[in-house]
Amino acid sequence: MRSDAYDETHDAAHGRGGDNGSDDVTSYDNERTFEALPPAHGRGFAQTWWGQAWMKALEDTALDLAQLKTGRRLARAGAVGAVSVRPGRITAVVQDKNGTAHRSDVLLQELSDDEWDRLLGMAVERAGHIAALLDREMPPHLVEDAATAGVELLPGIGDLEPECDCEAWDHCGHTAALCYQVARLLDQDPFVLLLMRGRGERELLDELQVRSVAHQAAPEAPQEEAREAAQEGVDAAEAYEDGAILPPLPEPPVLPAEPGLPPSLDTEAEPAPGVDVAALEFLAARAAAEAHRLLAEALAPGHEQQPVDPGLTPGEDAVRLAAASPEAAIAGRLAEGSGRDRDGLARAVTAWGYGGRAALAVLEEEWTLEAGSLARARAALDEAWDEGERPTLRAARNRWTVVGADAQLRHGRDGRWWPYRKDHGRWVPAGPAANDPATALAAVTAGD
Repeated sequence: MRSDAYDETHDAAHGRGGDNGSDDVTSYDNERTFEALPPAHGRGFAQTWWGQAWMKALEDTALDLAQLKTGRRLARAGAVGAVSVRPGRITAVVQDKNGTAHRSDVLLQELSDDEWDRLLGMAVERAGHIAALLDREMPPHLVEDAATAGVELLPGIGDLEPECDCEAWDHCGHTAALCYQVARLLDQDPFVLLLMRGRGERELLDELQVRSVAHQAAPEAPQEEAREAAQEGVDAAEAYEDGAILPPLPEPPVLPAEPGLPPSLDTEAEPAPGVDVAALEFLAARAAAEAHRLLAEALAPGHEQQPVDPGLTPGEDAVRLAAASPEAAIAGRLAEGSGRDRDGLARAVTAWGYGGRAALAVLEEEWTLEAGSLARARAALDEAWDEGERPTLRAARNRWTVVGADAQLRHGRDGRWWPYRKDHGRWVPAGPAANDPATALAAVTAGD
């Protein structure tokens, strides 16, 4: 039965305004309009975890980080007017810096009747969820339990669909500003999110009350019946036989056209001492690019038959990162961290561009060829040129230097030949590897 305490809490919840400093100007069960919020100088847009999840959905979806920055500036300056919230849509007028007004909308998919039925059925089983909502809290377990029931409450990537009369094709500064402003509203009242998903507060609480009464009135199953239900299962032999007729695995994911955008670190909070924001953004972008490359390899035919490559050493990984042409300060840190000077790192990057870790090993390591490898290398050298045309080579371990020329061949562990030329007294890579030593040497002498 419904208690007096429940009635008082329920009525108080409907009668109170937002705790964010703005009362609803209009409050119908299927629409709420919030007055424009004051500028947000010196504070974040969201303090709660669910408000931050809302912002993450925006920032993961938007393709243009510059528009996100514009949106933050507009929202922080108080350029977002009254916000209307109704099922599937939020709306506000946002003013540009020059005063031009734009109507901006952001759409969010409403939950279906079946999803609401599952969500409410789950919530009524856990009274703590209802109590938390009445306290204007969004407990993590509510979202997790909803997901288990197949209902996604919080938006994810691509769920926040922008519409603006500025006719931008993606999130513009106006729709981004609207989303940042709504994050402040969500902080104070998670029922705003539930309204966007399709149900107003009064309708929800009334439905929960009806379900609670029905749940409390339902007779409990006899203990013996409950024990029998708990013991129900599948015979082991039957389960083994069914294993041979399992449905096929789902299709592998489609490779995105390009790596995803890492989250923006351009926030209102000052970085902690010693934190290099530019370096973190660079690392995040490189991690996304590397993940895209690894996924492309994993989806390639025959990938499962390829041996697993050992992980890169810190020195190799520093070269991989430096190959992405970071700014000078980051390149300097990579050189120092890998034990190289700037010239050494530049040579390593050149080698990496010609052949990855195999080319880097040829640049930085020397080794003595085993007898069999040495014999094959000498035979390849003898066969590469016609009689009398072979250049005079001076051998030193796996390196053959052309006498009288600034050219060198280096023999890789896989039997390929790498061309090198001397530049300001240092040997530098001159091209990719070749199976034939004459072809490799031609890369050095082609411009002569």
